[in-house]
Amino acid sequence: MDFDLTDAQKALRDNARDIGMREIEPAAADIDRQQRFPLEPIKRLAREGMLGITVPKALGGAGGDHLTCALVIEELAGACASTALVVSMHNFLVCEPILRFGTEAQKRHWLPTLATGSNLGCFAFSEASGSSTAEGMTTQARREGDGWVVDGAKAFVTAGPAAQCALVFATTWADGRIGLSAFLVPTDVPGVSFGPAYNKLGLRGALAASMTLDKVKLTHAALLGVEGRGEEILQFATEGNRIGAAALAVGIARAAFARATRYALSRKTDGRSIAEHQTIQFMLAEMSTQIDAARLLAWRAANCRDVGGAMGAQASMAKLLASEVASRVCSDAVQVLGGNGCLADFSVERHFRDAKVAEIYEGTTEIQRLGIASILLKD
Repeated sequence: MDFDLTDAQKALRDNARDIGMREIEPAAADIDRQQRFPLEPIKRLAREGMLGITVPKALGGAGGDHLTCALVIEELAGACASTALVVSMHNFLVCEPILRFGTEAQKRHWLPTLATGSNLGCFAFSEASGSSTAEGMTTQARREGDGWVVDGAKAFVTAGPAAQCALVFATTWADGRIGLSAFLVPTDVPGVSFGPAYNKLGLRGALAASMTLDKVKLTHAALLGVEGRGEEILQFATEGNRIGAAALAVGIARAAFARATRYALSRKTDGRSIAEHQTIQFMLAEMSTQIDAARLLAWRAANCRDVGGAMGAQASMAKLLASEVASRVCSDAVQVLGGNGCLADFSVERHFRDAKVAEIYEGTTEIQRLGIASILLKD
């Protein structure tokens, strides 16, 4: 892998960093405290092409690659992880599956508005039961005339209350067999509704809610890909978003590390900064090393997707390490700040909560380990 970034990659990364520091980070604490969806930051980022990074320019996107997407998400997460999460899911879980599996008509209908931010997307797979198989899923789609009727309920739909397009997974029956299928559902059609946003521990601005589909009527054109082949779409989408999740975790860790370093240099005890103590120096050295290792795994996974290679365990490894590193780094950052690290007035408290959620969404650390092990043992 070539670690030299192109001028285009650097430009979008630097633009994300600049917007994040100047315009988004000052509002991050309020977004978190008020559990407010970052609509204005999302609109601002849309104008810079960051809601359709891998979407071709002909369809309104930036025409970039997955490494660029990871770079942008990392920078945004350092400013506001909630905003970065919305950007990651919009790109990897909605735009990418449409680009990969959509018909030309679906691409022309959805991608220009999604890539430019006129519409926001959400991803509806999880259910309250926690089932991850078609057999255990309660949301069902049945044929009716030349279209579909969808009934069911979804849980933890990030950005759902603000979205205009939902990628919904439901069970379908064909030739007497149950399968998983994916549908592009406009959220303004009759029968679609969202519950109140969950009161989450972290990533609070990326509002997540339950979604109800009550006899939702869809045209046949709403089916994404092939009926009964939804597992392929699901795997493609979640592998991509694990790259985004890894980059997001790295961004959180970077922000906590930077805050801890500044604090260690400025905080004095007995006339000397605490950064002069070897214990603190060892903590900072370990934090920086872990962050770099996590970033390299995230970059490797993104590069693998860009060159068209089999993802294998790369995305899961990146997500696993980066999320655990973020939790450790943020915990150590709180320790460096001492009592101040426990106060909401200091950003490391927010980073600490965001990092914990990063260990859970898009597959918990335990699930990542199981997935990695199954691939290793299969090989």
